[in-house]
Amino acid sequence: MKRIFYPLAMATLLGFFGILYYYQQEPVRELDEQAASVFGGMGWLEAVSFIGEQWMIFTVSFFLLVFLWAFRQNYRGMFFVLLAVGAGNALNQLLRQWFARPMPEFPEEMASYSFPSDHAMVGLLYLFTLAYFLGERAGTTSIRLAIWLAAVLLTILTALSQVASGAHYLSDVLAGLCLGYTLFVLVAIWYEMRERQFRKRKYMRTVEQEEIEER
Repeated sequence: MKRIFYPLAMATLLGFFGILYYYQQEPVRELDEQAASVFGGMGWLEAVSFIGEQWMIFTVSFFLLVFLWAFRQNYRGMFFVLLAVGAGNALNQLLRQWFARPMPEFPEEMASYSFPSDHAMVGLLYLFTLAYFLGERAGTTSIRLAIWLAAVLLTILTALSQVASGAHYLSDVLAGLCLGYTLFVLVAIWYEMRERQFRKRKYMRTVEQEEIEER
């Protein structure tokens, strides 16, 4: 991970708490209404929402796990996927129940909650995780950049599709993106620290083996 991603993760965490503090106040409600009027009814944008559906997230994550296991034997990478996508999805469900903000098109008694948006949060987590491992072995910087640009674009479109369909407020979507990115970076930091420790231990064992052979 580039060093610039770390402070950005802190900024998005602060952004999440900022939205959490203000999302019920009038200025944010007005922004939500303006976003709904701008994006509402965009059929092509609504159609993109399938990217953030649970079945799509499960399918892509499953094939990524199989790929990491069968072709790379990367068990820490598999745990990365489970932490980012699996734990991230569980955290999102827990937070939505905790804050209990009704979805725009549902009355409060139906208990269908929207904060933070699952399409935005978990969508970011699985798309960024996929881009992370696809870009890890990309042949050139331009290919890696293209992979990440595609992931960012799909994440944004998936998040905005929820505003277009009326399923979420813009503040739900922004909160989901902020928290999803923070969680993704935290998991990536853990993964890269473990990878460095593994390579260091492997190097030390190689050096020790060479010393034994020289004797």
